[in-house]
Amino acid sequence: MKLLHIDSSILSANSVSRQLTKDTVAQWVNTHPDSTVDYLDLAVDTPTHLSAESLGFRMPAGSADLSDVQKRENAVSEALVSQFLAADVIVVGAPLYNFSIPSQLKAWIDRVAQAGRTFTYTEAGPKGLAGGKTVIVASTRGGVYSTSDWGRAAEHQESYLQTVFGFLGITDVRFVRAEGLAMGDAKKAEAMQEAANGIAQLAA
Repeated sequence: MKLLHIDSSILSANSVSRQLTKDTVAQWVNTHPDSTVDYLDLAVDTPTHLSAESLGFRMPAGSADLSDVQKRENAVSEALVSQFLAADVIVVGAPLYNFSIPSQLKAWIDRVAQAGRTFTYTEAGPKGLAGGKTVIVASTRGGVYSTSDWGRAAEHQESYLQTVFGFLGITDVRFVRAEGLAMGDAKKAEAMQEAANGIAQLAA
């Protein structure tokens, strides 16, 4: 079993999402000792955002029409999508930044969402090609968004990831959530305990 561990927080050692992904991976490996782990730190190795050059993956890698820049970007995209497709389990650290996910994580998604590789369009509509995987998202938030209509409408973090992984054919998307982290020590401690309980259940 191959596990891909992805962090995207820019807060380094101060990141709660990084702590949660680390704990999730440790719990998973403890429960599934046959697992091998590959690690990707998107805050350190950030793929460039989509541009005319980075869209080179839409053309064959050996195409004569590709510029040198497109060839380099194509290699980045190929490495990321191959790593993603090889994984059986993906643990993603996804803090809430300005109601959405970090741009670093979005840049990775834009690289792995490739027509013909991870999804395709059919006469009946889009079809995901990356099914059969388990995704566990470590979701962290300074405020509380899960308990009100406004909060659920305002967040484009968990809802977006559920949608995009579903679009790629992944139906087993699980969330470990710690929210209210900026609302005082007591609230943070409560959130961390709930997240720890969630990790123990989801990794089983």
